[in-house]
Amino acid sequence: MLLSGGLDSATVLALAQAEGFQICALSFDYKQRHKLELDAARRLAARAGVEAHRVLTVDLRQFGGSALTSSLAVPKDRAPQAMGRDIPITYVPARNTVFLSCALAWAETLGCFDIFIGVNALDYSGYPDCRPEYLAAFERMANLATRASVQGGGVFKIHAPLIAKRKSEIIQLGLALGVDYGLTFSCYDPQAGLSCGRCDACRLRREAFTACGLTDPLAYADGDRL
Repeated sequence: MLLSGGLDSATVLALAQAEGFQICALSFDYKQRHKLELDAARRLAARAGVEAHRVLTVDLRQFGGSALTSSLAVPKDRAPQAMGRDIPITYVPARNTVFLSCALAWAETLGCFDIFIGVNALDYSGYPDCRPEYLAAFERMANLATRASVQGGGVFKIHAPLIAKRKSEIIQLGLALGVDYGLTFSCYDPQAGLSCGRCDACRLRREAFTACGLTDPLAYADGDRL
């Protein structure tokens, strides 16, 4: 499974384990601005006792084109209804395709045919690689392009169990599964090691906890806890 260290991937990790899967977790150091998420991924993997956890380095900063992999400013203080209108500058070109391709390669060497990813298509920032039709297309490609599937070893399945859930529903599910969201990290633009509280990821997260009537366990650079 792809383990970013964020709220969604932490929930998928707990859900997959609850369904009886043994987890090999894959995270990426892609020279992202918010590299603190990798510390969160390590914490989550250690707590869950996964079978293996790999952190691959893929330097997407060499290409840039995103506020997460360049010096471009991260958008702040956007209303949720504005987040899905256009593809924002925090979109990293082909990121999920790169990540899923690496996960597919590892899965094939492991003899594994189930790949989990924590995307959702409701509370998201307009990313084209978080849509159901994209995941369905990647799954078709995976079953055309691998020796394991072509020679009849098995059929690859891309699991995106959060694809149709609101962020608040994801939090409720995770809490029911025992997820400690204090171990996670979601911010796109950390300030002095803390979540900024103002980027799209922070706003979606904070408003989801508020919708649940809960306090986000993370501290924010602006000092507020919603």
